[in-house]
Amino acid sequence: MKQQLLQTNKVDINTESFGNPSDPTVLLIMGAMSSLDWWDSEFCERLAAAGRYVIRYDHRDLGQSVVYEPGTSNYTITDLADDAFGILDAYSIEKVNIMGMSLGGMIGQIMAIKHPERVLSLTILGSSVFGSEQAELPQMDQKILDFHGKSASIDWSDQEASVAYLAEGWAVLSGSKPFEKERMYALAEREYTRAKQIQSRFNYMYLGGGEEYLDRMSEIGVPTIILHGNEDPALPFEHGQALARAIPHAELITLEGSGHELHTDDWQIIIEAIVRNSSVGK
Repeated sequence: MKQQLLQTNKVDINTESFGNPSDPTVLLIMGAMSSLDWWDSEFCERLAAAGRYVIRYDHRDLGQSVVYEPGTSNYTITDLADDAFGILDAYSIEKVNIMGMSLGGMIGQIMAIKHPERVLSLTILGSSVFGSEQAELPQMDQKILDFHGKSASIDWSDQEASVAYLAEGWAVLSGSKPFEKERMYALAEREYTRAKQIQSRFNYMYLGGGEEYLDRMSEIGVPTIILHGNEDPALPFEHGQALARAIPHAELITLEGSGHELHTDDWQIIIEAIVRNSSVGK
């Protein structure tokens, strides 16, 4: 693993890479309020061992990337897509295979529409359509909103309480597969100790923008594989089905018993999908 702190779009973005730069590149784009830590290092290493050059990174307001005052809005989803292109420029990568989870899948859709000549393939996990249809689909389970409603009472200087909150947030998102408590607590501890300002993660509540890309999924012409847990409480399975209908020739893979998560039981399926979907090229 190699770490690089880049300046792109006049902000600092922290990145880490795995594997051989001469292999086809896969850019891992995580969801809202989630640092690069939630792409497990072992997952990245296994993908690299399958012949892919892997880059993961911290979005703004997360990890070691630029942070802003908590409770403020300083960027749009389009800015986040531009950050991703900036990472590619810094790594001298002309074309890329995108793997996006949740919000990362929507960022990937914008990227494929904005600069189709730079995107070779899209693999999307637990995401939704970037369009007006999303409002008509089943909404987030109330238990998730109730859980995060408690965040205001967290003392973020208390590492034990903060790590428990971060880890148990994933328990609320899980399906019927066993919650991997030890793993999630370890990842949460890593996220907490790396974060420049952990409370800034909640700035994603104010994220907007990208209106010029709404309802344009039919323009996406690259190979697309959509993976979605059939027990996803955040973006129910119907969101994955809608996305598969919206993107021409997209393939939908159902993750049985999975929620809104990157469960280790699904790693092999996900990695095989990325490898199969990703094109030859840097």
